[in-house]
Amino acid sequence: MADPGAPDIDTAPKAAAVSEPVEVPHNEKRKQSIFLDAERRKEKLAAIAENTTGEIKNPLVGIPKDQLIRDVEDFAAEFDITDITPYLIKGALVAQNPGRIDSIHELDNEDRRVLTEEVTRKWKHPRILYVTIVLNSIAACVQGWDQTGSNGANLTFAIQMGISDNPKYCATAAICSKNSWLVGFVNSSPYIAICLFAAWISDPVNHFLGRRGTIFIAAIFSVLAPIGSGLTQKWGQLVACRVLLGLGMGLKEVTVPVYSAEIAPTSIRGGLVMSWQVWTAFGIFLGTCANLVFVNTGSIAWRLQLASAFVPAVPLVLGIFFCPESPRWLLKKRKIPQAYKSLLRLRNSPLQAARDLYFIHAQLVYEDALLEESGLSKNGNMFTRFIELFTIPRLRRATQASGIVMIAQQMCGINIIAFYSSTIFEQSGANNITALLASFGFGLVNFVFAWPAIWTIDTFGRRGLLLFTFPNMCWSLLAAGMSYYISPSSRAHLGLVTFFIYVYDAFYSPGEGPVPFTYSAEVFPLSHREVGMSWAVATNNFWATVVSLTFPRQLKAFGVQGAFGFYAGMNVIALVLIFLFLPETKQRTLEELDYVFGVTTRAHAKYQLTKALPWWFKRYVLWRKDATCEELYHFEQGEGLESDRDSTKPEAAFSEEEANSLIWHSNVRGGRGFDLRVNEVRSMRGMILHL
Repeated sequence: MADPGAPDIDTAPKAAAVSEPVEVPHNEKRKQSIFLDAERRKEKLAAIAENTTGEIKNPLVGIPKDQLIRDVEDFAAEFDITDITPYLIKGALVAQNPGRIDSIHELDNEDRRVLTEEVTRKWKHPRILYVTIVLNSIAACVQGWDQTGSNGANLTFAIQMGISDNPKYCATAAICSKNSWLVGFVNSSPYIAICLFAAWISDPVNHFLGRRGTIFIAAIFSVLAPIGSGLTQKWGQLVACRVLLGLGMGLKEVTVPVYSAEIAPTSIRGGLVMSWQVWTAFGIFLGTCANLVFVNTGSIAWRLQLASAFVPAVPLVLGIFFCPESPRWLLKKRKIPQAYKSLLRLRNSPLQAARDLYFIHAQLVYEDALLEESGLSKNGNMFTRFIELFTIPRLRRATQASGIVMIAQQMCGINIIAFYSSTIFEQSGANNITALLASFGFGLVNFVFAWPAIWTIDTFGRRGLLLFTFPNMCWSLLAAGMSYYISPSSRAHLGLVTFFIYVYDAFYSPGEGPVPFTYSAEVFPLSHREVGMSWAVATNNFWATVVSLTFPRQLKAFGVQGAFGFYAGMNVIALVLIFLFLPETKQRTLEELDYVFGVTTRAHAKYQLTKALPWWFKRYVLWRKDATCEELYHFEQGEGLESDRDSTKPEAAFSEEEANSLIWHSNVRGGRGFDLRVNEVRSMRGMILHL
């Protein structure tokens, strides 16, 4: 029975019940609360596995009010949280019908005010949420600084350690060629460690230690490894320290974006998660500053440039355990009371915390059932979960999409500049200080132009940003390469090279900069989120290894013009892959993405080629303002107001075929939230999300 403070809800059984509830064992109650009968369960699971219609469904749709309330009370009793049953009941009703809060009689005016402010004041959240994001941003800052320490050190460390590929310092061409590979190996060693080891151990480390514990371990490596790098005497020792640095970088790369995605509200998740890239860019900027600060310190310059990266890791070590643990991770571990306490700290009201708690729980039922229907274990080890990334259709599509967006980050060519910009500018005729100043400008542009994505990533969307920025990165990188044909004696040579590299950087920062880690952190279901992110990070760093290892040799073989032209062509290939195979994820909860990735790859690609592309040509080439594009995804809100139904009515009374509908029009360009309109035509099904 609910507590005395519970809302006034009539849960008494009706006299004319059509059918008796199905008795199930206690351990099946979780499943029964979502799947009312075997036929409905089969339909729901089929909808997730092969979502050919593009419908994004709410798992609570179709559950009558009295049944839903009983489910909530059973859930509260099972996990000993009966003291919050009133909030859970109201939260479940809101989660079932988020667009019709005015019609839910159990809500009072204060409840409606809080829920309305999620749209009208979407950035209003508890301070601890932003504190946690700030600490995650510090982790990203460490990542960026680690990357650029070697950028400045490349000008001198190879000479000091006797592995320079400059003909002035190596006796023969063969030795110079060998040294080019050694310099590339030293620079790529953190990324080798990430793709071969660190990314993969993050799954079991997250499993046992949680998000906070994993970030703490990563921060320890990020403090000690840079200091060790500055104290090395031989290139082999430097490689060993950079491998340890890669362990810390890999654990952070996998965990921090996932942690940010799991604590952030849906409406601002993209903006908060992409803080990873903004502050990675800031770390790159700080690294270029440190390179300039220590440039005149003589033979120890490279040591100070490498060691200085430990500084931002110190507050991360000290502060991470003051943050709440991920509520989704706690729910996965069935620590329900702790998950609710965590959500209380991260949301504005107990109602919102209870709503999110129960809705995440409902979606976890879907994930568990989908795995069981696939004949695979939902509690398997890391190797089992890794195999499932390629064998379960929904997971395979997410794996493919995250792999594409991660590979595209390396195909676009950003890391040839991030790792070797000082070397590139030096080959343009700049001296050491001028080259470092030009790299400083590169870091500044990267940081400044990353900021717009905080607002645009949840409006224009992840896919939209990529489709806009990749063509512009292509031409600007090609122009930078062609500028090398200008005589080096001309002042225009260095000026135009620098200008076009900055233009390229300005297009990279709000697009392919923030999107890959934001996207990969959100596309996998909770059951496979760690191993899925491990796959994405390993993919990214494998190709970062290839870029870092081969670019010194590529420079000698192709010259800067050929190298830049090669990566300009890679931008075109990446654009095609993104256009055909990358679904949009903006404004969807982490759990609703099960349905987005239920749309088959063939159906998605066919839609882009036969619907989206012709519309774009008519609208922006022929300038036909009357051109329209059929939407791919349809958001099914459900059967009128489920909270006004009960399970004793005939089944046809809540049939999905006879449902009322709403249209949620996301006025993303104006930022005014959701325009709710009741559709008077009863035969129209579902809700259409205008992307």
